[in-house]
Amino acid sequence: MEWFISIFLGIGLAAAVGFRIFLPFLIISLANRWEVMSLSDGFEWIGSTPALILFITATILEILSYYIPWFDNLLDSITTPLAMLCGSLVMASAMVEMEPWIKWTLAIIAGGGTAGLIKGTGAATRLMSSATTGGFANPLIATAEAGGSISLSLLAIFVPVVAAILVVLLTFYILSRLFRKKQAAATTDP
Repeated sequence: MEWFISIFLGIGLAAAVGFRIFLPFLIISLANRWEVMSLSDGFEWIGSTPALILFITATILEILSYYIPWFDNLLDSITTPLAMLCGSLVMASAMVEMEPWIKWTLAIIAGGGTAGLIKGTGAATRLMSSATTGGFANPLIATAEAGGSISLSLLAIFVPVVAAILVVLLTFYILSRLFRKKQAAATTDP
């Protein structure tokens, strides 16, 4: 049963990384320091004081940067591949007492894939917003993403099963929208 909870926790945290990269790391660091969450072997550094200071600084800079229209689009081009890497890392950090080959396989596929899907969708949404509103609506998207990252991180830590269900529903929603767009494009092509 502990394996499933670890997997659900990891998937929830990876999805949170898809919204904001450093915010889930900050929450994990605090949760570990307050002994609310255990970290997998080799990931104890996340709870260290230097890491906490780094995560606080990086979180503030990341959040503020997304409130600058057009710069946020540039930032997305950097953070989209980084989200996949960090999604894998946070998922691996949450999966305690698991064989490394199982942990890393799940972390790369489920953690990196989930973070990448959510980050890519957010980046596409922000790009569309920049094109249609000149970037004026982008701060609303940035606020929603930061809120989603905080909420999903806390849900993953305190109610991992609910977080995993939300991630599955969100993934299904994103994939169904992509499928409908692809079908609509296919029917309009001569």
